[in-house]
Amino acid sequence: MTIDARDNQPLMPLSPNEGTTRRIAVHSIMILLSALSIFPIYWMIVTSLRPENEIFSTLPWPSNPSLENYVFVLTRIPMLQMLANTTIVAAATAALQVLTGLLTAYALVRWRMRLAGLVHGLIALSWLVPFQVTMIPNYVLASRLGLLDTLTGLVVPNAVAAFAILLLYHSMRSFPTEILEAARIDGAKSWRILWQIVTPNMGAPIASLAIIAFISAWNEYFWPLLLSRKPENSVVQIGLQMFMTQEGNLWGPLMAAAALASLPILVIYLILQRHVIESFMKSGIR
Repeated sequence: MTIDARDNQPLMPLSPNEGTTRRIAVHSIMILLSALSIFPIYWMIVTSLRPENEIFSTLPWPSNPSLENYVFVLTRIPMLQMLANTTIVAAATAALQVLTGLLTAYALVRWRMRLAGLVHGLIALSWLVPFQVTMIPNYVLASRLGLLDTLTGLVVPNAVAAFAILLLYHSMRSFPTEILEAARIDGAKSWRILWQIVTPNMGAPIASLAIIAFISAWNEYFWPLLLSRKPENSVVQIGLQMFMTQEGNLWGPLMAAAALASLPILVIYLILQRHVIESFMKSGIR
């Protein structure tokens, strides 16, 4: 028996039949929502297996499944090279954002400096600046540095992220100061304290940031579109755009390319499902 906090009146427990009915209703809704979430992925795969004359069919499965769309994608564009490029860019971007975020957050939290609050506020405000405002200066700088049509040019402008700094900053603020002071008394310098004491005990926020940064970099489209010139130096999102033309979209190859582009993220999600969910919950993203 439970107590209602509003009037301090005892609440009668649910009967076995009512409890069973409620569980059935809840699980039915969850199954329905799961099916609705999975259906677009299922339809993408089914469409990628349809021959050209069945591309607009409403049948739940193609009558003659074929891999011709996948063969067309792999022969029409350097899809495997694009996937490798995207993996390199996403991994490098995530690693650099974690590194720069750790260094900046540690400096803001542990070092006594004037105007630290102002610096924190400016970093937070920079998060609100849309990419369209900075794309022209970034493009001019990349051009002068000779980074056009290179993977380095895709990574460098995104090596520092305000989101990464703020996420790690608020995590570091809750770190016990007694441990850090004890390390200083023992003669440890700031560099050693950061990498041997603070970082090993911040596995959860670092993992959350790395996952979010990797997925965000994987889905990046606009900056590679500006910087890339050759398909072999571009990323998979640009490869998808190649099947969308003014004359019409090649839906079969487009779905096949989308399936190939989604496969690495789906594998990562299945392997790190719990960590991916926790990362979005802890970062406040809904």
